[in-house]
Amino acid sequence: MRRLAIALIALGAVLGLASAAQGQETGTPPVDVVEVSGLLDDVNADFVRRSIERAETDGAQALVLQMNSKDATVSREVVADLAERIHASRVPVTIWVGPSGARAYGLAGQLLGAAAVTGMAPGSRIGDFGIPLATSFPLDFGSATEELGTDTMGAEEARNKGALKLGVDDRGTPTLGDFVVVLDGLSYRGATLDTAEVVQQGDELRRRLLPDLQPRSYKLELLPRLMHTVASPPVTYLLLTIGLSLLVFELFTAGVGVAGLVGAVCVVLGSYGLVVLPTRWWAFALLVGAMVAFAVDVQTGVPRFWTGVGVVAFVTGSLFLFEGLPLSWITLLAGIVGVLLAFVVGMPSMVRTRFATPTIGREWLIGEVGDAVGAVDPEGVVTVGGAQWRARTNRATPIPTGGRVRVVAIDGVTLEVEPEEGGARDYRERAAQRP
Repeated sequence: MRRLAIALIALGAVLGLASAAQGQETGTPPVDVVEVSGLLDDVNADFVRRSIERAETDGAQALVLQMNSKDATVSREVVADLAERIHASRVPVTIWVGPSGARAYGLAGQLLGAAAVTGMAPGSRIGDFGIPLATSFPLDFGSATEELGTDTMGAEEARNKGALKLGVDDRGTPTLGDFVVVLDGLSYRGATLDTAEVVQQGDELRRRLLPDLQPRSYKLELLPRLMHTVASPPVTYLLLTIGLSLLVFELFTAGVGVAGLVGAVCVVLGSYGLVVLPTRWWAFALLVGAMVAFAVDVQTGVPRFWTGVGVVAFVTGSLFLFEGLPLSWITLLAGIVGVLLAFVVGMPSMVRTRFATPTIGREWLIGEVGDAVGAVDPEGVVTVGGAQWRARTNRATPIPTGGRVRVVAIDGVTLEVEPEEGGARDYRERAAQRP
C-alpha cells in the first residue's frame, strides 16, 4: 500500500498538478515557501525533498518550510535522512513554525535542528522531540536541548534559551513576512541573502521586504494532498466507520448497490491510512467484529445481546485504534454516536419496515407452512408464500434457522407461527386453544 502511495505521489508530480503561487521573474532572486502541515508522512517527506531540489535548480535564494506538525508517521531513519538533506542543501532551508497556534512536535520538530534559520509565531510551540535523531551533525537547541526532549515551550522561551537559529533580527516573527525579513543578510555557503530594505518610519528605521521580492508559494499536488489527508487519524477512523457501516447497510437493502460502492471506497481509503499510521491491529479487529455483531441483531430487527457486544467492541476499538496518536473527543463522539444511531435505531427500524408487509386480506396465510430465515426465538423472520414476514412463536417452542413453520394466526403485521412438527394439528385446533 505504501509503495502504491509513493507511485501516486510521483504520478501527481509528473502530471504537474502543483499549485505554484505568485512567482514572477524579478531582479531579486525569489524565496520559495512550502507548507508542511499535519503528520510528517511519506507524502510530506517527499514533498520537502522535491521542494529542496526545485529551490536548488530554479534559482531560489532560500526555502522556507512553514511547519505545523505534531509528529511523524515515517520511521526515524526517514526523518534522519530528511534532516541530512536539509542540512546539505545548496540553498538555505529555513523553518518557520506558524501561524499562531502551530506546533512542531516529535520527530517532525527535530527538523528545526537541521535548518539554517528557525523562527516561531507567538502562540506556537515546539518540543516533545523524544530521543535525538542519529545524524552526522549535532541537532543543537541551545540550553533547551535536554528540556525539549520531553517538554514543550513557546516562542519567547525558545528564543531566550537559544532553541531557535535566528537571523540578524531577534524581535520575533509573528508573520511569514516578518520571518522572510529576518533572513536578510544571512551568509550561507558564500552567498548573502537579500530580502529586506531599511526605511524611515517616523523617528525609527525599520526593515521591510524588498518591493520586488514576492515569495513563491507551493502546495501539495492534488493526488498527494488527497493521500496525505486520508492518512490522518481522524479521517482514517471516520472513513473506516462510515465504510463498514455502509457495507452492513447494503446487506439489508434491495437497492442498486450505491451504499455498498461508497462503503467499499471508504474502506479502501481508510485501509491506506491504517497501513501508514501506527495502528493497533487488534483494535481494528474489534471494529470489524463490532460490525458483525451489529449485523446479527439488525437482521432480527430488534437490538438485543449482540448489539451490546457490538457497542462494547466498537468503543474499545475506537479508543485504542492508533498507537501514540489518540483521537480527539469530537472525532470519537462523531464516530460512536453515529454508529449507535445507525445500529440501535436506524437499521433495525428499516428492517422492521421492510419486512412489515401488510397482512390485511392475507387470512389465507393461516395454516400455510414455510421456513425460518433465522432462529425464531421468540421473534424472527420466516418465508411463507414466497415472501419474507416478521414472525413470532411461543417462547417454549423456539424454531431453529431453516426449521419448517406453520402460520397459526396474524397479529397486526406479524405472523404467529409454530413448528410444523409438534405443533397443533391445524390452525383451527390452535385457535380453539387460545383464550
